[in-house]
Amino acid sequence: MNKRFVAVLIFAFVVASVASLMLYKLIANRGTTAKAAPTTVKLAVAVHDLEMGTVLRREDVELEDWSGAVPAGAATRPEDLVGRGVITKIYAKEPLLESRLAAKGAGGGLAAIIPKGMRAVAVPVNEVVGVAGFVTPGMHVDVLISGAPPSGTGALGTLTRTLLQNIEVLSAGQDFKKDAEGKPIAVQVVNLLVTPEQAEQLSLASHQTTIQLVLRNPLDQDKAQPPGTALANLFTGTRVKAPASEEEPRPRPKPAPLVAREIAPPPPPRREAPFTMEIISGTKRVETKFDGSTEGK
Repeated sequence: MNKRFVAVLIFAFVVASVASLMLYKLIANRGTTAKAAPTTVKLAVAVHDLEMGTVLRREDVELEDWSGAVPAGAATRPEDLVGRGVITKIYAKEPLLESRLAAKGAGGGLAAIIPKGMRAVAVPVNEVVGVAGFVTPGMHVDVLISGAPPSGTGALGTLTRTLLQNIEVLSAGQDFKKDAEGKPIAVQVVNLLVTPEQAEQLSLASHQTTIQLVLRNPLDQDKAQPPGTALANLFTGTRVKAPASEEEPRPRPKPAPLVAREIAPPPPPRREAPFTMEIISGTKRVETKFDGSTEGK
């Protein structure tokens, strides 16, 4: 083979390789520059953990770069958040969202987290009534009352019944934190979120009866229908029976259905005794009866 021809082939191979390499780098560089750089925005985030009821100050908020999708209701101006109350706990570096803050002008504290149309009622509790301190904000409880009804129960003794069910605990005292061991701190007052009608019932019950809170699963929305129990029923195993004055009126007995009776035919009219007239003519005597028949002797 001609050496000149081989040299031409080698030169052509080298040129083709260099051209291919340059084309590959050019395409790769174009693909890299085509990729859009990730966009970042400045969002207002919490500088440190913020407890429920806290009123935001300027030093509690800072701007920080946020990449990716912007959460709905996120704020970009810290000045707009100053003075607003926190209605749910916010952790450090978490964006401050509208749904986690009270309305402007509502302030902070307990009043700012009460929904429209609802009321917060303070119920005095002790360690037993408050379920050993495990009644914390967000929990759901049933309210039991114990006492003697005005109508009197006689030998039944004290009665206990469920007054309210599935009531949300708005706050437990003034401290929402836990102790050094991580256990909830027992408090002396529990604020329950109720309707105005339920608030009246709780107010009366807290002064006239003994209240007991019963912890329940927040996912359990079913309402039971317990009949209540009395002191005497604990020993007899029977259910509570309402006093006579509270019992429903008994239905009147239904009249017995009418039974057709056979009517006896009326007795035949009484037949009067025949009228007899005796006629004596000389030695002859004749008797005449006026009943339709005449008999002569």
